[in-house]
Amino acid sequence: MRLRHVTVDCANPYELATFWSRLIGWPVSELDQPGDDEVLVEAPDPVPGLLFIRVPEPRPGKNRVHLDWKPDGRSRDEEVERALGVGATIHEDHRGPEGRGWVTMRDPEGNEFCIER
Repeated sequence: MRLRHVTVDCANPYELATFWSRLIGWPVSELDQPGDDEVLVEAPDPVPGLLFIRVPEPRPGKNRVHLDWKPDGRSRDEEVERALGVGATIHEDHRGPEGRGWVTMRDPEGNEFCIER
């Protein structure tokens, strides 16, 4: 088998997919639009896409799974600043004085992700 999508339950699929599209640079599917119950952020093949599905219940607590991102063409600190600029927030900052470490962030619905060195 091959992993097709990473699926994220959320309250507003199009809004959250648009955030992630701006953050990682992958497009929202041309088939999807505001108000849809599921919205796909299309990844370059063979990487799985991010699928956002509307659910009625709020996020129950800490994520059991989250995505770790490695910058491509920018530093970790530049990506953290860029993520803040598109609407993410810092949850925990694990950067050390020697330049090692990572930053755990949250998307607009509180889902955690990390930006590594």
